[in-house]
Amino acid sequence: MASCKSTSKTYGKETKDPFSSGKYMTDKKYFRASGKGQSSKDNVAEKKADIDAKAEIASQVNVTMKEVADAYMSQSETSSSAEVFEKFQSLSREVVNTNLSDLRKIDQKKYFNGERYTVFVLYEINKKDMFKYMKKQAKTQKYVDKKTEKIIQDLIDQEISKIDSE
Repeated sequence: MASCKSTSKTYGKETKDPFSSGKYMTDKKYFRASGKGQSSKDNVAEKKADIDAKAEIASQVNVTMKEVADAYMSQSETSSSAEVFEKFQSLSREVVNTNLSDLRKIDQKKYFNGERYTVFVLYEINKKDMFKYMKKQAKTQKYVDKKTEKIIQDLIDQEISKIDSE
């Protein structure tokens, strides 16, 4: 069995990136994601970090929306449930692809080692605000009929209630 000394010789010294502790992770009220970018130019490193964090937060939002839609499908046995599921998924993708509502850069740290810049960023989205934005978008969708819109509104209201009760 290899000792700790040989591991540190093989891989180098273990480090901890900024924004990696639990208080920077997604929780019941916020989606959070950090990103890291490296480049010889500071603005390029910053852009890379931004892209990395935004992609991660978009992925978290997509997974949550899929879970909500899947929960609806498992609870509903009606013939229209597949149609509602499809429209909800479409609405979720559209919201994520066009605008991550209320995306805020919480912090940024920049390092320079004499050759390369390394930038770490942290973004967050308030979950409740994200769901409210989805409700607003559902009302403006031409492809969503009134019955489906009501079901989507109810699904989103259930998610907002969960956030409020926690």
